[in-house]
Amino acid sequence: MPYPQSAPTGLGQVAQQAAQVLYQHRLVSTRQLHRLVTPHHTRSEFLRRQLHTLRQAGFAEAVGRRSTGQTELLWWLTEKGAQAVEAVGLLQSRAYRMSPEAALGPLQEHTLAVVDSGAAFVEHARRLGHECGPLDWSPEIAHYYRDESRPGEELCLVPDAVLSYVHTAGKQRTLLTFFVEVDRTQMTIARLAQKLHAYAAYHEYAPQPQMTKGTRGPRRQVALPAWRYRYPAFPRLLLVLTGASEDRLARRIADLRSLAASDPALATTALRAGVTTLDQLRNRGPFQPIFTPVLGAAEPVDAWIRGPSLPQPEHPLGAGTPTRPAALRKRTA
Repeated sequence: MPYPQSAPTGLGQVAQQAAQVLYQHRLVSTRQLHRLVTPHHTRSEFLRRQLHTLRQAGFAEAVGRRSTGQTELLWWLTEKGAQAVEAVGLLQSRAYRMSPEAALGPLQEHTLAVVDSGAAFVEHARRLGHECGPLDWSPEIAHYYRDESRPGEELCLVPDAVLSYVHTAGKQRTLLTFFVEVDRTQMTIARLAQKLHAYAAYHEYAPQPQMTKGTRGPRRQVALPAWRYRYPAFPRLLLVLTGASEDRLARRIADLRSLAASDPALATTALRAGVTTLDQLRNRGPFQPIFTPVLGAAEPVDAWIRGPSLPQPEHPLGAGTPTRPAALRKRTA
């Protein structure tokens, strides 16, 4: 997918593309940038030169990280670089700023795992002839809602990422939208199950309708779920597990399914949630039978990720519809 020309100005196209990715995803390794920005290059030397150009210009900074016996660099934009990207106005502005302390902090591995999850979709879309680029997922977008079990509280659901993907089958093109939650086994399984409850509550939440003036006096608008103002269809929830052995992750999936089955709020929900491992996602791709439904049958199925969705199917893309999923995401709840 071609990139628009973007800031920082005066630099090469690859450096500009890298700056966009760094702005969107906050902390990205050289290896990940190579997969996302210059996959057509066998080696990463050219990309490394572009990144060091960004660094010399004061737009980017990096810190070393030990990985598989070697040191790799993790990159982020400086305040100067972030302001340069924002000045062009092609990406949604983000208040978050990375720092050396945050880059070396406890959320480092989780941030990189989220990027790895999105990169798996990008790489398989490239191979399958679908559409999903490095800017087609956004980390930590707030979704406000209320839950009947917690009256009076305004709650906030923040997925690790919201990812859009255009699936192509012949002439049929369909926009798929996903909530992505990455679990590195750092939280308790009970807390992970509570996240499922939060997604189910957000699915059901409908703001109180307002009174409007009509020819026959005031009338109350129909209450629609908040998500309908933001998404063409309610996104599927993808839980991606990593950070432990295959056996431990398998036990974690079984435990999550057991807790979910005992939650009465999930018994009647239309929420579609599936769980897999990061290794499976990277190695086999999202359209293989790698996702185990959190509710129902325990066998992974390949149709789960693109099959019928409740309460309405995913959004079909027709003639004249913007091809970049981001164009459809610019709705606020």
